[in-house]
Formats: sequence, C-alpha cells, structure tokens
Amino acid sequence: MSSSSSSSSSLAAILAIFLVLVSPFATSTPTNTTAIATADDGDKPTAYDLLEAYDFPMGLLPQGIKSYELERENGKFYAHWDGSCSFSLEGSYQLKYKSTISGYISKDRLTGLTGVSVKVLFLWLNIVEVTRRGDELEFSVGIASASFPIENFYECPQCGCGLDCVSGQSRKLKFKVNRSSVSSI
Repeated sequence: MSSSSSSSSSLAAILAIFLVLVSPFATSTPTNTTAIATADDGDKPTAYDLLEAYDFPMGLLPQGIKSYELERENGKFYAHWDGSCSFSLEGSYQLKYKSTISGYISKDRLTGLTGVSVKVLFLWLNIVEVTRRGDELEFSVGIASASFPIENFYECPQCGCGLDCVSGQSRKLKFKVNRSSVSSI
C-alpha cells in the first residue's frame, strides 16, 4: 500500500470519528459546514456550550466572547472578543488572549492553539495544546507542560481581574497546580 493511500485511509478514519463526536451539534445548528454564533444568538449553543460538548469546562475561556465559528468537518474553531483579554490567577500565572483565538477541538483535546499565551518567569509562551486526562487538564507550551485540577476551570475568569473579582469586590480563590505533573518535553 502506498503512503498516499495509507494517509487517505487514515484521514478518512479521523473524519469519520470526528463526525460521530460532533453529532450533538449537527442537530442544533444549521446543516452548513460552519456554525457561527454571536452573543445575541439565544437559540444557538455558545462557545462555552461548545467546550462542554467536547468534555472541557467552560472556564477555559474568559467571559465576554462576542462570537465563535466552528468548522464541523475538521474541528477548526475561532473565538472572538471585542479586544484582547489579560488577567492573573493568584498572582502566579499571567494569561493573555488575543482578540481572536483559534485551534482545533475534539473530545478531550484542543490542538494547534493560537492567540493564548502564559507568562513563565520573564517569558511569554504560547499555549499550543490542552488535553483532558480524567479530572486534570494538561497545558502544553511545546517545550513543557503542566497539569491542573479541572475544578480550577469550572468558572470563567474575567478580563482584567481573573477569578479575584465579583462586582468590584475582591475574593480569594485558590488556583491549584499539580506540581508533580509539570514536565519538560
């Protein structure tokens, strides 16, 4: 068997699996190949609903998404804010989201991410992949990864103040890190 026919067979198998995974959205969105929703679309799933349909907590994305797009045939997605968004979590991690982020979504896996970065020491590194492994989420910056309990992501952070603000009042939430699972690749 040639490598091109083997690649075609593999691609066909991946697409078939993907179509099974996105079938919940096929019944709730139009039959075109791209689902597009805005914050005003009350009858369409939100970007946060989309995350949960793929077994991710909604808190992976900050509040304020204005619209999103999903290409169901390959899982490519785009999420849009009015501007960029940044915040700190417990003073340890600084995160930045560009006005548009994108990547590929499948069950328990976000890959090819662009537009999301984390400050590690003095460097800003792009988060390129997020994988759910049971009750933990593993974030990869390419050369290293770290795992965090999924409970850290049940609530959406707010641009500017993260998880430390509610109606202008500060509150303390402990962002847990599983230090034993920080690794270099």
